[in-house]
Amino acid sequence: MFDIAVIEDPAAAEASLDPTRARLLAALAEPASATMLAARVGLPRQKINYHLRALEQHGLIELVEERRKGNVTERVMRATAASYVISPVAFAAVRPNPSQSPDRLSARWLLALAARLVQDVGALITGAERARKPVATFAVDATVRFASASDRAAFAEELAVTVANLVGRYHDEQAPGGREHRVVLALHPSVSPNTDTAPKES
Repeated sequence: MFDIAVIEDPAAAEASLDPTRARLLAALAEPASATMLAARVGLPRQKINYHLRALEQHGLIELVEERRKGNVTERVMRATAASYVISPVAFAAVRPNPSQSPDRLSARWLLALAARLVQDVGALITGAERARKPVATFAVDATVRFASASDRAAFAEELAVTVANLVGRYHDEQAPGGREHRVVLALHPSVSPNTDTAPKES
């Protein structure tokens, strides 16, 4: 089981978004049969089996073992990952395009960048799994509390200049065998699940 898996197929995305199937995916973090799941989630075993077939068809769950009980073979299944992310590839016709109207101060452009990040890293993970090779990535996650809006603006400007200088220092357009890497940095207000997420006046 992977820690996280990326869903790129539209049909698999649709299957995972069904509320009942999402509950079953969560319940299948630990291997279980349809009979066991029926007791856990309070649904008839026949209905559980129907949903399990759909989840298995789309690669969201996998067979762990088969147990023989009298004349019945019980299939024990588990989720293929502990959690899932749906790639924008699943919504190809309407996925965000960050190359349109780039604006460093636009929250929607930031969201488009984040969507592309999920899409690109998802594709890298999928390719790496097929090739059985690791993916070289790096990420920074930090929290900064600004005393004022002017401090926030100054921080953003200094960050932009620093990154531009760093990129300029290491970018080599003519490097033989070199490989391009994308650098994405984001700055946004922190979101707490217990507080109002509307932006504050500043």
